[in-house]
Amino acid sequence: MKKIITRSLVVFTICFLLFACSENEPNEISPLPPEEEEEESVYEWEKNRTELLENNDMVLLYAGGSHRGHEWSEEYVEPYVTYTDESGKEHWMFDSFLFLEIHNGEGKTFASGYTSVPANQYEWKQLVEYYFRSRYCIGALNRSIESAKERLGEPAEKRKVVIGIPEPIKTQKDWGSLKNGVMLDFSKVTDRVDACKWYIDYVRKKFKEMNYKNIELAGFYWIAEEATNSRGILADLSAYLNDLKYSFVWIPYNGSDGAFEWKRLTFNYAYYQPNYFFNANTPLSSLNKACEDAKNYGMDMEIEFDDRAMIDRGNWGYRLENYMKAFKEYGIWESKRLAYYQGNRTLYELSKSSAEEDRQLYYKFCKFVSERSN
Repeated sequence: MKKIITRSLVVFTICFLLFACSENEPNEISPLPPEEEEEESVYEWEKNRTELLENNDMVLLYAGGSHRGHEWSEEYVEPYVTYTDESGKEHWMFDSFLFLEIHNGEGKTFASGYTSVPANQYEWKQLVEYYFRSRYCIGALNRSIESAKERLGEPAEKRKVVIGIPEPIKTQKDWGSLKNGVMLDFSKVTDRVDACKWYIDYVRKKFKEMNYKNIELAGFYWIAEEATNSRGILADLSAYLNDLKYSFVWIPYNGSDGAFEWKRLTFNYAYYQPNYFFNANTPLSSLNKACEDAKNYGMDMEIEFDDRAMIDRGNWGYRLENYMKAFKEYGIWESKRLAYYQGNRTLYELSKSSAEEDRQLYYKFCKFVSERSN
């Protein structure tokens, strides 16, 4: 008994001394705790993947900012997973879902130009965790797909998610630390690349933890819509992603710096924004020119609309119809990947509208999507 007591006292003393020493260490920013460090360099699904996954019909779902007026619950996600036509037949809808955010709604931006203060490491991490909650965003998407499978059977392809990567803004020096409490300095290319790799790895880790049954992690999207401030880091990020068999996706706006250089900038897929919908004075010729430019530069394209497409919020549904018509006339519909910008949740609103004009626009749009690849 005395030996046991003596040994216990020795162990207690050693532990006390170790604790006391750690308490007296200099006060500095701590590196990421062990639970946030990458457990595996390559996950099983990455090892088994032989090529990049396609995103034929990818809808943009903005999420993560406090200014958004809704949460992506199953109720809100469901109209993006399937739709029921006028005859009562249900169809699969989008095959890919892009989760992204431009700022956090509290003054912190995830890319140049939205607010004056860049988001830091904590806010980047918050964004990822927002996407990977069990009952919202990707979790809700996974459950909605499972429910749809019970009614429709397996879709032609497993549904895919793409996650937006924040832009590390060059002037930032207080983003956070990755090792030994040393703060990254985004005036340095290596620090900017390292921050993005940390973010990518955190997404990969969360995806593994959630173990989704109905979703594949297909790629990552560069949130900055111009290349002005990021040319020096894109090639490194593309190589990192492609080595893991993830696509690197971009959606530059019309006339964006670098838009037509997308291949040289090392993006795998670039969807060109016509930017026709948003101004009633923008002529149809602008949309046609965007289609021509996209074809000339080998780009995919984006369809754009928001709540103003609805009969009681602007009655601009004709502008959405012009996209669908032009994309068919120029061969975009049958030959290109498409991204779909729909404001915050306009497709959901159309699906619930009782106005006959909205119902007809909704059916026409859903048919446009579902007949491409489903």
